[in-house]
Amino acid sequence: MLSLPEPAPAGTLPDACDVLIIGAGPSGSACATVLAGAGLQVCLVDQHDFPREKVCGDGLIPDAHAALARLGLLDEVMRHATRVSHVRCVAPRGGQVDVPGTLAVLPRRQLDFLLVRHAERAGARRVTPVRFDAVIEHGGRVVGARLRQGDLTHEVRARWVVLATGASVGPMVATGLCTRRTPSGIALRGYVRNPALAGQLATMDVVWDRALRPGYGWIFPCGEATWNIGVGAFFRRGDDGRDRAADANLRQMFDDFTRVYAPARRLMDGGELQDGLKGAPLRCTLEGARHEGRAGLIATGEALGSTYDFTGEGIGKALETGLLAADTLLAGERAGRDEAAIRQDYATRLAALKPKFVLYERANSVNRHPWLADLVIWRARRSPRLLRRMSGVLDETANPGHLMSLRGMLRLLTR
Repeated sequence: MLSLPEPAPAGTLPDACDVLIIGAGPSGSACATVLAGAGLQVCLVDQHDFPREKVCGDGLIPDAHAALARLGLLDEVMRHATRVSHVRCVAPRGGQVDVPGTLAVLPRRQLDFLLVRHAERAGARRVTPVRFDAVIEHGGRVVGARLRQGDLTHEVRARWVVLATGASVGPMVATGLCTRRTPSGIALRGYVRNPALAGQLATMDVVWDRALRPGYGWIFPCGEATWNIGVGAFFRRGDDGRDRAADANLRQMFDDFTRVYAPARRLMDGGELQDGLKGAPLRCTLEGARHEGRAGLIATGEALGSTYDFTGEGIGKALETGLLAADTLLAGERAGRDEAAIRQDYATRLAALKPKFVLYERANSVNRHPWLADLVIWRARRSPRLLRRMSGVLDETANPGHLMSLRGMLRLLTR
């Protein structure tokens, strides 16, 4: 287990920098690491000191591993993470299948601390706790931001401002980048310590049941006889523009999860909940924000909707989009492109990711119709080929949407 220091403020705000990154989660820290490593003056701010809590399932699937490897941080992360060999998919009728993959679990309190520290080592200047107030504009261009540090307000000028503020809608509205205020879903999680189950519940369990519609429950092992347990619900926008299931009662879902899934019940009955249950919104499918940004301003990570529908996986895609933002800014600088061309390049790169997110949105039908999980898992238990495809969904070599298409359903029934 990583030994974390007590939260402590870091750094002082500069008057100016090349890039000001607001938000030091995975996307912001990844972006800061690459830009600072390339020699740019980067100021990385966050409203919290580190280490700090973050509501998440804490799962690291192959896309996160790949991004961490590119950052040069994978080995260090894996020294502290709990390695997992399979995702256990559990259907409403009790059928289950273990899907192999390159997997690990590390609580975000630890992961985000490692990421922000890595950005500092690359040369980024971290300043916390700092709250974002507003952008500074000149001649129609964003040229910095007004930040609050304690009781003081400070203006930081920058050639570029990168917004990496996660699912919080306030900063997106304040900067004019928000196109959808409501989240795509919501999640509730807690950490439970239960020494009696040490050595058990070693898979990453994902459970579907009618009682959990339109979402699912999970149990992920964190090591030291502690598990991340939670539920998530995904919304669906109807023809009238309203979000279906936006009023999902997560606490009731959590109670139902412990009722319908025996391992969850055992975990809670004999365990001690650490620091209560905590909830958070999710922003998915690369929707809800202007991809092209504004003059002098772009967004990255969950502010853009970088979390996958269906699985709720967000760490890997937050890292990926943070790297994408850094790559775009560096490529534009080196090629001498004007600002409009850089922002258009970023929008184009994000658009190239969109089809994959759409496929996960399609696969989200399992959360709305859990009987589909019965069908897929029943077939996967009899088909090594389908099991390989499900494993491919984890490492993004297979298409989750194809499994949930009409053609995919017919194949499951006839092959």
